[in-house]
Amino acid sequence: MLAQEDLEQIRHLVQEQIREELGGQSVQAVANVRYELELRDRMLHVEEGLRHQRELMEQGFRLMEKRFEQVDKRFEQVDKRFEEMREDMNARFEQVDKRFEEMREDMNARFGQMDKRFVEVNASIKDLAHRMDRFMYWTFAMMVTIAGVVVAVVRFIP
Repeated sequence: MLAQEDLEQIRHLVQEQIREELGGQSVQAVANVRYELELRDRMLHVEEGLRHQRELMEQGFRLMEKRFEQVDKRFEQVDKRFEEMREDMNARFEQVDKRFEEMREDMNARFGQMDKRFVEVNASIKDLAHRMDRFMYWTFAMMVTIAGVVVAVVRFIP
């Protein structure tokens, strides 16, 4: 095994050899340069990732914008269809209102005819009642006359 002095001497020789290879720079300076290069490499990777992420986000925004435009078009189509349906329903309601108005006018005319008919029937019933009253008076008068004649005949017959 090597003694402590030998190990120190080997370390000193290795450090001098490394210093000569590095052109007089210390190991620490070389390590710092390497660290900075690694940091720069990492930063480039991060920047590339961010750039790619931004591109993906922009693409997603464009796709969402297209989708919103499609949804707006669909809403416009639906609004147009609802407007057409509303106009159609208004036309149908107007037709129904017109038919009800015609039916009401027809019913009013029929009720007017029925009123006239009831007035005629009422007049006929009143006329019939008047005739029956006269018939009853005449019948009563005839019965009284016949009864008087019968009483007179019965009295004169011995």
